[in-house]
Amino acid sequence: MIHLTFDPTLLRGVRPLIELALAEDIGTGDVTSLTTIPAEAIADAILLSKAEGILAGLPVFAQVMRLVDPRLAVHPLAVEGQLITPGERLAEVTGPARGLLTAERTALNFLQRMSGIATATARYVKAVEGTSARIVDTRKTAPGHRVLDKYAVRAGGGSNHRFNLSDGVLIKDNHIAAVGGVAAAIAAARAGTPHTLKIEVEVISREMAQEAVDAGADIILLDNMSLDDMRACVKLIAGRALTEASGNVTLDRARAIAETGVDLISIGALTHSVQTLDISLEL
Repeated sequence: MIHLTFDPTLLRGVRPLIELALAEDIGTGDVTSLTTIPAEAIADAILLSKAEGILAGLPVFAQVMRLVDPRLAVHPLAVEGQLITPGERLAEVTGPARGLLTAERTALNFLQRMSGIATATARYVKAVEGTSARIVDTRKTAPGHRVLDKYAVRAGGGSNHRFNLSDGVLIKDNHIAAVGGVAAAIAAARAGTPHTLKIEVEVISREMAQEAVDAGADIILLDNMSLDDMRACVKLIAGRALTEASGNVTLDRARAIAETGVDLISIGALTHSVQTLDISLEL
């Protein structure tokens, strides 16, 4: 497990996402709570894990509660990145019952999704344990929720790839086709970007990998290659660039990919095929 010290800067920009989610869910008002719960009623609730996994998103859960009603207090009983088990108490929530019940679904939606991403990431990290490979995410995130998805990957022990298109050059097949070749694309990128920006190139063969390393690429992405081809590319690159494996990465195959010697393994499924973690809030 990995325990994160919560850093608010990792979740910058989250409040508008929460406000949008609350507006979507509440509409003009929570008519059920408003008509059945007395305004003065105070409730105590327990946040419970219903499955084994990695906790991520508790600060977001708490922020949802506070935005619905500032009087709602969340007292964490677990920490980000912690392995949690069925029946484990994750937090206590106290405050106005109306607000608590209004916030419940949205707060859980954030927490369950983020914990699901962290849990999947941790499984891949465990699978490559003892190798030099790092598990990284991609830009295949829920639109508008990238900061949450990538934070959850980190909570699961993974690392982040570029956050957006301005974070680094990643020359893919269509860029190469448009420019006319690997070397030409790298030269154009090198001439048009500052020296501080990394240049990564996607290749699909040993020949392209050779061309990319000779042209001075900083990172070479080995796309949908066989294990033998990955191993051969790592050998010919020989540390002159970082190597990243991508495509057809499954949990069963992750260890074998790591053992080819690649530095990074990027996995879109961490964030584009999320299985949420079962967590409930009980009065």
